[in-house]
Amino acid sequence: MRGTRAAAARTVGAVLVGAATVLATAGPAAADPGPPGPADGLRQTVECTPTGPGGPGAAPPPSPPPAGLATGAGQLVAVIDTGVAPLPRLAGRVRGGGDYLTGGDGLTDCDGHGTGVALILAGAADPVTGGGAGIAPATELLSLRQSSTRFVVDDTDGAERPAGEIATLASAIERAVALGASVINVSQVVCVPAEVADDAGSVLHAAVTEAVAADVLLVAAAGNTDPSGTCTGAPGLRPLPASYDEVLAVGAVDALDEPAGFSIAGPWVDVAAPGVDLPAPAGPEGSVVSGTSYAAPVVAGTAALLRERFPMLTADQVAGRILATARRPAAGRDDRVGSGVVDPAAALTAEPLLLAPRHRGGPAGTARVPLPVAAPQPPELPAAAGVGAVAAAGGALALALTAVRRRPAHRGGVPAPGWPAASAGDVGRVAGVRQVQRSGPRQ
Repeated sequence: MRGTRAAAARTVGAVLVGAATVLATAGPAAADPGPPGPADGLRQTVECTPTGPGGPGAAPPPSPPPAGLATGAGQLVAVIDTGVAPLPRLAGRVRGGGDYLTGGDGLTDCDGHGTGVALILAGAADPVTGGGAGIAPATELLSLRQSSTRFVVDDTDGAERPAGEIATLASAIERAVALGASVINVSQVVCVPAEVADDAGSVLHAAVTEAVAADVLLVAAAGNTDPSGTCTGAPGLRPLPASYDEVLAVGAVDALDEPAGFSIAGPWVDVAAPGVDLPAPAGPEGSVVSGTSYAAPVVAGTAALLRERFPMLTADQVAGRILATARRPAAGRDDRVGSGVVDPAAALTAEPLLLAPRHRGGPAGTARVPLPVAAPQPPELPAAAGVGAVAAAGGALALALTAVRRRPAHRGGVPAPGWPAASAGDVGRVAGVRQVQRSGPRQ
């Protein structure tokens, strides 16, 4: 299957760089494409950068989730990126799903990008300071490594291309679904001309469709403009997979909720999250990172919290709560931040249980169903470590959930497979030096 996909990607010259449901019922599980083997023609061109054990962890969330409601316990979130190193703050909660570059387990990160994404999403708090916890610090992670700027692939025609393709991204999504992920975070992107998007991304869109059928929520970075990559900011480009209707696309804002200048705007953007000058999750101390790559895991982590607290909701209904409770722009929905800036606290506590995104028009709520009541948190557990047990309302709640609408299409048309991707051209600054990271498909 991987060979077929790779051939299709080469054919189009595309390489990846950088309603009426009452209970959440998963569709048929996607067929597992199996453990990936090493990529043909792979060659390392740059030494790996060791991932440091320290760092500040995650930046404080925009609105911290109330203690005791949810921590992501029981959820498996797939991180499809440059790999995730099992640092102490992730110890015991990250497992390998596969490596589409070298054929390993996915727990090697030469770039540091995927590890940073994982810490923002699910890193534990610093044992000394108590700070730096990710959005969902009890979530389990599944790492699938499918790109790296430290490698290239020598094609059969002698051409050199970045490691990581639309074909391997599609396979990674399929594998994440088959291995039981409830949420998938893709902090990678490739931009293709709209007129060829359907053909170029057909394999990827098929994988996304399979994830939706299995009731998996796919969160993707909207992408960063980068003149040296595929997302140049030129008109007529479509970021994949962010521009698919089935994907929750995330833009970046600064500390004042102002849209980031690098964040790719478009009708496909659903929501935004902090992604400007964040403390580098894995360090070194004093360094910062920026990019939609780092905004996406804030939303994916929020989704994990919601899937724990409201297990009766479908992935689509979880997306609806995120959109309906976002801090809305003064002028209403726009193409830079979508419905607004994600608000984890509001998403976990807003009533009614079923919410329709505001940008669709009409009332925000579709059913007056009370929220589940959180069990009291044991006083001996610190807030960062407490697992919010939720009392499910059972059959009565199921019968009450009736008129639920699907998340709307953002626009007409759906893009397609293989093109160079990179990690959104995310920017890191260390000691005043501005560096462009291209780990994984560009966002």
